[in-house]
Amino acid sequence: MSEACHPINVVAHRTGLTPYVIRIWEQRYGAVKPDRTGTNRRLYSEQEVERLALLRAVTQAGHKIGIIAHWPTEKLREQALVATAPARSARRTLAADLNAGEALIAECVATMQALDATALQATLQRGAIGLGTMGLLQQVVAPLTQRIGELWIAGRITIAHEHLATAVLRAFLLNAARPFAENQRAPRLLVATPAGQLHELGALLVGAAATQLGWQIVYLGASLPAAEIAGAARQTQARAVALSLVYPEDDAQLPGELKSLREMLPADVAVVAGGRAVPAYREALAGIGARPVHDLAELATELAALRQPAPALRPVRPGTPTL
Repeated sequence: MSEACHPINVVAHRTGLTPYVIRIWEQRYGAVKPDRTGTNRRLYSEQEVERLALLRAVTQAGHKIGIIAHWPTEKLREQALVATAPARSARRTLAADLNAGEALIAECVATMQALDATALQATLQRGAIGLGTMGLLQQVVAPLTQRIGELWIAGRITIAHEHLATAVLRAFLLNAARPFAENQRAPRLLVATPAGQLHELGALLVGAAATQLGWQIVYLGASLPAAEIAGAARQTQARAVALSLVYPEDDAQLPGELKSLREMLPADVAVVAGGRAVPAYREALAGIGARPVHDLAELATELAALRQPAPALRPVRPGTPTL
């Protein structure tokens, strides 16, 4: 077997499966057995990537994953070859969507580098029409925000380029979220970056995705002290706080800010953290019980779990001893 080197987000991109489905097929059915890093992240070999893609194709043809999960890869290949026409069409559509997403990312980067805000906005609007809002967020905006950060760190764009992209994306994403913001009964999610974290594109992305998933968003923006975030969460009765951690990755003050935030938040308010700098603050996040997410699919899973009502306590009969 080839060396396991593909993280789960790459596998999801290549196979068309969500990270959630990949984990379920691994844990419940033993379809693949990825290696683990020292930080417990899954790494998949090239053969496992192929196997997951074949399992997807065969299940789309009508087979149950519980039955085919242990089939030899060769048998999966044979079955995939005789898959029905709709399944083959779905694979072609997936490939076309992925190619469209990559082309849109390249176009967004080019318009940003040209400091052409109008062209960048038009590209995003065209992508939303072709891919849908969630498709745009998953396939274009999420990788685009990471690409912008990488270009800035490498010195290939200036802070002016990053600010222009942020301004256009902020306006676009807030406008896309507006039709979903009217449900006053929906749970509230407070979104911000903690003090010292100056890049807000990740936070904007989280806010837009969460509104699509039925949450009310209280968006505070970048670099807020713990006391301000906690105060706003209490005032708005937020169900959870989502933090975006992008840059820098070595802020000595941030662990203390995270600890203070947890101490000032109500005990039943969860903390969700995402962004490229999350691994650098893994211990600090674990210390406050934060829920790390690596992509929008994991964010959706966490937000769905947070919407579940707490289990009801069984009434205690009179005379029943308690501990």
